[in-house]
Amino acid sequence: MEEKRSILVLYGSQTGTAQDVAERVGREAKRRHFSTRVVSMDEYIISELIQESIVIFVCATTGQGDEPDNMKMFWKFLLRKNLPSDSLHQVKFGVIGLGDSSYQKFNFVAKRLNRRLLQLGGHSLIAPGLADDQHDLGPDAVVDFWLKELWEKLLTMYPLPQGKEMISADVCPLSKYRVEFVESVSEKLQYQTEKISHFHGNIPSQKNPLYAKLISNERVTAADHWQDVRLVKIDITGSNVSYCPGDVAMIQPANLSDAVEDFLKLMQLDANQQFVLSQNDPDVLLPYQLPQPCSIRHLVTYYFDLNAIPRRWFFELLSHFATNELEKEKLQEFASTEGQQELFTYCNRPRRTTLETLSDFPHAVSSIPFKYLFDLLPPIQSRAFSIASSIQAYPNEIHLLVAVVKYKSRLIKPRRGLCSTWLANLNPKDGVIRVPIWIVRGTIAFPTSPDVPVIMVGPGTGCAPFRAFIQERATNNIGGNVLYFGCRSSTKDFFCREEWSALVNKNLLKLYTAFSRDQEDKIYVQHRLAECESLLWDLIEKQGAMFFIAGNSKQMPDAVKDALKKVIKDGGEFSEEQADNYVKKLEKVKRFQSETWS
Repeated sequence: MEEKRSILVLYGSQTGTAQDVAERVGREAKRRHFSTRVVSMDEYIISELIQESIVIFVCATTGQGDEPDNMKMFWKFLLRKNLPSDSLHQVKFGVIGLGDSSYQKFNFVAKRLNRRLLQLGGHSLIAPGLADDQHDLGPDAVVDFWLKELWEKLLTMYPLPQGKEMISADVCPLSKYRVEFVESVSEKLQYQTEKISHFHGNIPSQKNPLYAKLISNERVTAADHWQDVRLVKIDITGSNVSYCPGDVAMIQPANLSDAVEDFLKLMQLDANQQFVLSQNDPDVLLPYQLPQPCSIRHLVTYYFDLNAIPRRWFFELLSHFATNELEKEKLQEFASTEGQQELFTYCNRPRRTTLETLSDFPHAVSSIPFKYLFDLLPPIQSRAFSIASSIQAYPNEIHLLVAVVKYKSRLIKPRRGLCSTWLANLNPKDGVIRVPIWIVRGTIAFPTSPDVPVIMVGPGTGCAPFRAFIQERATNNIGGNVLYFGCRSSTKDFFCREEWSALVNKNLLKLYTAFSRDQEDKIYVQHRLAECESLLWDLIEKQGAMFFIAGNSKQMPDAVKDALKKVIKDGGEFSEEQADNYVKKLEKVKRFQSETWS
């Protein structure tokens, strides 16, 4: 019976949210005396899956229905046609999906995974939980009730061992790691410099990024424009980096120096103190991002995400160290199911950071042991940017079009995007600046044939992947490129204006622009599409053109898709239903693709 009471939790995550939920499942399982492992799907030895009894899958959906990077190999194996239909007959499973209903393929990966597990003979313990980032309470709105139902089901099937009681949430959990402080050795503080100057051989990856030299960091919006957008150029000379139009650059940012200093002061930490980490739990891997030994300054600068919005677990763990009753009561309220609306109002709505939150609970902060910071604070996640250059046009460079995130909430300090602000603050004039980078496949795939026309709709920084593709075709003197670009003003944020104009003059590009604020009535890219019905219908129906959308996921993609349907309806003299089916067929054969983000 004891052997059967084991749960494997597998997660696939692009941003870290799925890992957070997976670790929560693991903690709750241990409180019920289940033996538990939590591991990312691609780190798990998939051949062992047939031996598992209970498996909980937590998976995010990325892009337009794509699986996260750390799930790709696992999913590819699971899709093999030669797997017997009873492969997983002894596996009982549950699936939690993490998605965003503003995307068209909401929780697509979780739904597909659930179906595939059933096809392979797995037994579903509970209907999939499909969490939505758009909900006021975030994923917890679904996860809470899903887990409650799961534990009720599992404890009926696998009662608590004789003489055991469920461990109270009031008991502080064991820390993931042990920390041993060591003598400060100044040479070891040079780890970052040593690592960036000794990259050899392997293709860069998340665990082994290329520390590439920053060439330039140019603002491409007017100085008085509300948004700061940068064209960032990075040198990849002498590396094994290769990429195609549509690929994505992953950047590993660091905390800003002012946040680092504020955190060190708040926590009363010695920045030069060195420490060595070891595992308390053998199933928990040591952070690959950290050297051994590591200085506290390096840890705070490159590992802890001080800018993240704290999650519920943060308050639950912090409450164990609260010596002040008022603080303890408030922390416990935020950690409770009943307190989630209050937590949303305090944290999510104003976008309060982890650092700001810690400042509000000084008594708890002063009592938390250093080793528990690894349980309390999430690691900094890498950020994805569509590559905005062609390796044929710029053989030793990668260009990124980066909108610097800065906005007001009800808090005094403006909210700042960690990665975009960090990149914007890098200045090549300060010396050799290195940017940790690696490449992953994007969600859109451009045609390889020069005979296929391409229609691209990319307002704002959405034009980035299209700039890469257009550059590549232009380098090879290939036309058939139609770009719809939108921004606020022809004089403030018209990116790559001279570059586009030169290609138009060479008949390598047809450019249609929509400047929404240059006239009384707002004009968007979908309006420009409506003005080109005959051109677009000819390209799509007679010339087999491919159609791409890239940009913000809010209203634009749906508005553009509706405009496309009208083009097809009028051009083909179709009914609404026929036009809708026509677009679905384009999607199925990859002639209609989109890459959007929130």
